Amino acid sequence: MSEYDVLLGDDAREFLDIADEKTKRICRENLGYLAETPYPGRGRGDKEKLPIDGRRDRYRMHISRTYTAIYTVLEDQKEVRVLEIVPIDEAHKRYGF
Repeated sequence: MSEYDVLLGDDAREFLDIADEKTKRICRENLGYLAETPYPGRGRGDKEKLPIDGRRDRYRMHISRTYTAIYTVLEDQKEVRVLEIVPIDEAHKRYGF
């Protein structure tokens, strides 16, 4: 049973809308791990807290060494909001990890 609802933001949804079927399948499978536990060091998936200043903590999860999902966790609502899915190199340039 899922502990968290995983919701896609507009950018993440647009990415999946134009992705090929294999990419969609792999991304959905990996994003499904966030429903069990979205926090680094627990559960499945390569997850890490990002060193970004802001109102909410941001996290990243590598997907198949090709893409990175950027997400936030709303603990009080038991929601994981996937903000965007970007190529892993772009995520490294943007967030410096």
